[in-house]
Amino acid sequence: MAKQGLATVAFLTLAMAANAQTGDFNQGISQATGEITGYIPTIVNLIMAIGGIVGVIGAIRIYQKWNNGDQDINKELMSFGGSALFLILAPIAVRAIFGV
Repeated sequence: MAKQGLATVAFLTLAMAANAQTGDFNQGISQATGEITGYIPTIVNLIMAIGGIVGVIGAIRIYQKWNNGDQDINKELMSFGGSALFLILAPIAVRAIFGV
């Protein structure tokens, strides 16, 4: 009987503590959302710059292989083209997700 009473008191104490934290939790989430939303334009520009650099490096490597007579440039083209395309489309997805 004493164990059940102790368990009930412990459960009620935890429930009250969890209920008391909802106000600070909502305020913290709102503050974090505001801070992240402020960083989104900078992150988007950085990702697009990295995508451009990857695209230029890939184009140079493909051009060199093509001039050297390498017959298998399709794999290289798909690799660098896909990565550059992803890095350019990723910021659009980030803007859509965060609504910025």
